[in-house]
Amino acid sequence: MQYAEIRKHRKRLKVARWIDNHLKGFVAAWQWIKRKWQPIASRLGWIKKLNPFRYIKILDWYIIRKFIGTYIFAIALIISISIVFDINENLAKFTQYHAPLRAIVFDYYANFIPYFANLFSPLFVFIAVIFFTSKLAGNSEIISMLAAGVSFKRLMRPYMISAALISLMTFYLGSYVIPKGTVIRQNFETLYKNKKKNTSAENVQLQVGKGVIAYIQHYDNTMKRGYGFCLDKFENKKLVSHMTAQEIQYDTISDSKYHWKATTWRIRELKGLREKITNGAKLDTLIMMEPTDLVFSKGQQETFTSPQLREYINKQIDRGSGNVVQYEVEYHKRIASSFASFILTTIGVSLSSRKRKGGMGLYLGIGLALSFGYIMLQTVSSTFAINANTPPMLAAWLPNIIFAFIAYFCYRKAPN
Repeated sequence: MQYAEIRKHRKRLKVARWIDNHLKGFVAAWQWIKRKWQPIASRLGWIKKLNPFRYIKILDWYIIRKFIGTYIFAIALIISISIVFDINENLAKFTQYHAPLRAIVFDYYANFIPYFANLFSPLFVFIAVIFFTSKLAGNSEIISMLAAGVSFKRLMRPYMISAALISLMTFYLGSYVIPKGTVIRQNFETLYKNKKKNTSAENVQLQVGKGVIAYIQHYDNTMKRGYGFCLDKFENKKLVSHMTAQEIQYDTISDSKYHWKATTWRIRELKGLREKITNGAKLDTLIMMEPTDLVFSKGQQETFTSPQLREYINKQIDRGSGNVVQYEVEYHKRIASSFASFILTTIGVSLSSRKRKGGMGLYLGIGLALSFGYIMLQTVSSTFAINANTPPMLAAWLPNIIFAFIAYFCYRKAPN
């Protein structure tokens, strides 16, 4: 036993010596790096100015916490009420179509909440700003800040930082997260709420490439299969190829897009006075069209992420399609809606930062009226773009332009 204990102590001693030797090496290396880095760091001191947090003071953190906290509370309150009413309205349908609880929670309401929260985000921003700023003004905190030498312009800094955070979140959710959730929610509504979805198309004709025209007599989007297909290729306004197929099937498991399988096909190639005919039973071919190009359903633009939406718009414009206005409006509206946070925050702070008798009731009423006015104007301008040939970008940005003038007027009248 004594010999075994001596061996253990010897091993521990070896480990301690090894650590001590290497630790001295690490310390020496760190001291060398420190000596070399100090003159470089003194020359690059201006990099510290790029740190954004050095501009955020205790007052800024106080207002940011109030803003974000009130914004989240307002969303939670309104969405909770919306969920209660929605459950009350749809409970009979969920029971009738035997919707499982897991699908109701994760497929429907998990995507219902971010969709409506993002849709009414301008309303929540305005309510949050009006609510807590009126509270600050009522407690004479705004007066104390201004009396301490903080200008109204400086006071706007934490509000704008909070608005920027909300704006980035709104844009990211609306452009990348919510479209994917909308697909899941719409599929749930089709199965368990009996909302009929357009799954077929008749007599579809579209340009799939330069001088290439495709025609499908009937297309079933459920099976991704078309019947009565023909494909014509033109060069210098002359027909050079005519392909027909009894059926075409979209290859959903292919690694790339535009793969179709033609059944009972026939191709006629025209070269001057000569004609070459080939046919067969099966043919794998590339045709520059997808199922989304053939079937149009209501609200389809909401199921595309922004990159997919931009790609789809460019593709339809190249094909000469006129059915892209609602997609362009949706694309520009996602960008314009994210900037609404800055405009409505400016209006809210300017209106509610002055201490008045009567409390915050008047400000909340004005805030709700302006928020609903903004949402209504957004809807009206989108309708004008789709039905009255208004430029889509102008239609999407028109509410921001009008409310930007209101924000400027309110800012000029704000207390300083």
